[in-house]
Amino acid sequence: MQTLERPGVRSGRFQGPTAADVKIADLSNDSLIVRLHFTINHLSRWLTPVHDRSLLDRSPRRGEPSVKEFVIRLRDEEMRVFPKLHLISVKINPDLDKLPPVVRTPAQIAQDQARTTLGIMAEFRRLRQSTCSLLRALPDSAWARVGTSRREHDWQIRTLAEHLANHDLDVLYEIDLALDRGGAREGVNAAARAHLDELLRLVPVSTRPS
Repeated sequence: MQTLERPGVRSGRFQGPTAADVKIADLSNDSLIVRLHFTINHLSRWLTPVHDRSLLDRSPRRGEPSVKEFVIRLRDEEMRVFPKLHLISVKINPDLDKLPPVVRTPAQIAQDQARTTLGIMAEFRRLRQSTCSLLRALPDSAWARVGTSRREHDWQIRTLAEHLANHDLDVLYEIDLALDRGGAREGVNAAARAHLDELLRLVPVSTRPS
């Protein structure tokens, strides 16, 4: 059994493998969907109990992104990837370069600045739920469908889902650190202070067929 890409992770309470034990590329399709859905749960667990939510908008250290900026990063990546997933799911070998680029306008950037971190998290939640619903509706055979791109490279539905899960992992680790560094966890309950390595051990998974 191969371990997760991060160090210091050990098996948790489940007798079978957990998200801490299995590489994202080795997850079954169903477990990959669960992994994507649990990103929403992790964010809600961490951010909703924070007492001083202004701390989520502030950089924990000079030159470092705030928690809010990381949540925007998750939302923006979902907005970039979902159109590809949808197009590949409804067309045979579509040209992904025909999709309009996802670029935030100055007005949208200003709107993000005025919104709360929890408001942006709620938007990300809606987008991620749409992604998970699309993936759940597909038979396993459809996960191999391909879209072509000369600007990037060809994408399969499966590789796009893996990309989102890997992006989640990177950003969630950054949010975990930022919450500690910025003092946002002071006074919150123990469940809200659980680190990502601990939370991954609570997610049972299955692996892809050999």
